[in-house]
Amino acid sequence: MRMHVMDAPATLVAAMDAAIEAPVPPKVSVSEPTSSATSSVDVAGERTAADSKKPPLLSIEDVSVTFGGFHAISHVSTTVGENEIRFFIGPNGAGKTTILDAICGKNHVSDGRIVFKGRYDLARMKDYKIANLGVSRKFQAPSVFPGITILENMELAAANRHSLYSTTFLNLKPEQRDYIRYILDFVGLYDMRFDYPTRLSHGQKQWLEIGMLLTQRPELLLLDEPVAGMSRRETEHTAELLQRIKRECSVIVVEHDMQFAKDVSDDVTVFHEGKVLAEGTMDEVSKNQTVIDVYLGRGGDA
Repeated sequence: MRMHVMDAPATLVAAMDAAIEAPVPPKVSVSEPTSSATSSVDVAGERTAADSKKPPLLSIEDVSVTFGGFHAISHVSTTVGENEIRFFIGPNGAGKTTILDAICGKNHVSDGRIVFKGRYDLARMKDYKIANLGVSRKFQAPSVFPGITILENMELAAANRHSLYSTTFLNLKPEQRDYIRYILDFVGLYDMRFDYPTRLSHGQKQWLEIGMLLTQRPELLLLDEPVAGMSRRETEHTAELLQRIKRECSVIVVEHDMQFAKDVSDDVTVFHEGKVLAEGTMDEVSKNQTVIDVYLGRGGDA
């Protein structure tokens, strides 16, 4: 069962779903949590036995990425389930960002497949087509437009999602604007919506960009070091946001902050020298002696 990132009133959600047209496969409508026996997530957000029977949202199958003669990624395989927060961790140069770029179509896959929703091989698709399927990518540095307001940044993101010909904000329907304001409230920037991004702290800029991606209604959100440079308070707020976002979509996070990974992740995949070194919960991999030797023993920020 999919929930929206916010507990939206049913009348607002119905209006938004009816009005917003997007060139992606149809998605389950937003709804309040129910006690349905078929749900794979209970009211506390814990995974149940039914979850393990569902096919993965993303399946990375024996993927290699080569730049010239350099093998950046070699025979990587892993799966990410629906409504999962997966962390990719490991030393610098281990291949974490490389595989993230391969998922969104930025890097060419030399061998293997990246299967999304059991149907689409992302390794054979252009980046814009991958984005239209519901895969959104956030890079490490915030990519916002400083010359327009926070609200206009959000409107621009929404317009680009729904029409290739949207060059002004006038194409947005009232329901879309309501949805944008809803997301701004969710990320904590609604009261600053008429300000310019230059007034935002580093953490707030990250939240703005996450909000911009949420206007695209992704099914898979890719984040590259989202809490790098944040204060502890900002990091804690980001953790809360991700826990709520996962009700709506799966999230893959590349990160070096091990406390953040422990607090937020469902599972982690440890990369080393372009290969998967270990995989499991943060507690499990933190006890793996090889992981300790090559990464965690150096403070997790090598």
